[in-house]
Amino acid sequence: MPEQIRLLNNTETAQILGISPRTLPKWRLRGDGPSFVRVGRRRVLYRLDAIEEYLSTRSRRSTSDPGRV
Repeated sequence: MPEQIRLLNNTETAQILGISPRTLPKWRLRGDGPSFVRVGRRRVLYRLDAIEEYLSTRSRRSTSDPGRV
């Protein structure tokens, strides 16, 4: 049986990331944040693996590490 994909809504995703749920739509508009899946015209979901990938790209070893610009 194929592995089931875990999809999270806006509130669940914000809770994992420790941010306000209102931040995610702003990030989507700017093209920031984890990648998302649009289901139908209005529903937006986030794959758990996409959230984990986003967090791994944000990891730094020091505050002077430049990261993304």
